[in-house]
Amino acid sequence: MWSPCATAAKDIKLGSSVIPGVRDCSIAGQNLPLIVVSHGFGGSYLGHRDTAETLADAGFIVVAINHPDDAYTNEARFRDYWALISRPSDVRRLIDFLLGPASGPARIDPNRIGFFGFSRGGYTGLVLGGGQPNFCAWFSPCTGSNAERCTHGSLDVWSIHSLVHDTRVKAIVIADPLSKMFPTSDSLRLISVPVQLWGSQFGGDGVFPEDVATIARSLPGKSEFHIVPRAAHFAFIRPCPDELKKSRPNICVDDASFDRVAFHRDFNQRVLAFFRQQLGVGERP
Repeated sequence: MWSPCATAAKDIKLGSSVIPGVRDCSIAGQNLPLIVVSHGFGGSYLGHRDTAETLADAGFIVVAINHPDDAYTNEARFRDYWALISRPSDVRRLIDFLLGPASGPARIDPNRIGFFGFSRGGYTGLVLGGGQPNFCAWFSPCTGSNAERCTHGSLDVWSIHSLVHDTRVKAIVIADPLSKMFPTSDSLRLISVPVQLWGSQFGGDGVFPEDVATIARSLPGKSEFHIVPRAAHFAFIRPCPDELKKSRPNICVDDASFDRVAFHRDFNQRVLAFFRQQLGVGERP
């Protein structure tokens, strides 16, 4: 969790990351808007921490989740397609907890909840907002390369009736969503909340620019679409420390013509502006 804090930030070491913050700082303010952050395939709750920090500094409470079925911490499960069913439920349970047992002195405004998701997290946001994915068209039959990931049963399991939508989510930002399973506008016709959609020019990791463009054309209502020139899929993950660049160059190293640090400065401000506008959050002094 990131939240507004009146105490000056210090460096906190978490694994290979150094995060500015204050552990267990008293939350400054009440009735604050909430943003839930959902990572991509095999990711973690730290993958978008710079965006979370920007939002928290501006007066939002931000909570990022490790999805149990496909976070990096669960190698036995994260290659299983079951995560596509469980992810929206993870978010609903998290919101239930934050508004219930963890609510404290009414820090969160239940009428101002937003969502940020990358890759599979983007897919998660589309489902939460009312999207109806067509799983059968995407990976039927469960044979060959699909067999390992279809271990939880037949295609009867992959039913839209098993999916969770959450009307408490009032605004959605999604970046390079896994979108092959939303092939037509009918798949997204029930989404009524504002959406800010981002797509990389080159895609990657199973996300194709043409599929993201289909999402942009299919979204009803209030939506905006931004294409990031010269960017590949993982450009939406926070700039990596040098240690991680060496161990995970496929995720951390961009084309020489693309400046991830500069992009994230602009990206985070645009995400902040969208959530401010849609959730009724004014400029802070």
